[in-house]
Amino acid sequence: MPSQDRVIKGLAEIALRVNDLDKMTRFYQEVIGLEFLERFQKTVFFRIAKGVDGHVQVLALFDRSGTKGYSGIDSKKSTIDHIAFGISKSDYLLEKRRIEALGYEVRTAYHDWVSWRSLYVTDPEGNNVEMVCYDGGSSTK
Repeated sequence: MPSQDRVIKGLAEIALRVNDLDKMTRFYQEVIGLEFLERFQKTVFFRIAKGVDGHVQVLALFDRSGTKGYSGIDSKKSTIDHIAFGISKSDYLLEKRRIEALGYEVRTAYHDWVSWRSLYVTDPEGNNVEMVCYDGGSSTK
């Protein structure tokens, strides 16, 4: 069997079940800054980045509010802690200020073990979203 690093080449898609497709669409487009790709009746796709062999990395939002037997998202059933998007170090403070200017609380962290600097914001349905960059070993917060 081939090793995982030879089979898995990158992230293809993050898919979230949502209760308010319009509100979540605005958040990921306006606050996070993802590029809108396509909207269908109950699904919206955003481009995250160039993917592997022509498959674009995407965030997909699935409106499950009208699904038969659906009674809302139960956060106790999910094991997702957060989703993270990579940004450039030069964009870190600009993004922090931009998101705060939109009225969102931005939490920050520095992860010494990997020299990552992170911004955290919560989307309208309670998911933690991280914007993270490599900071070259600087541990100043």
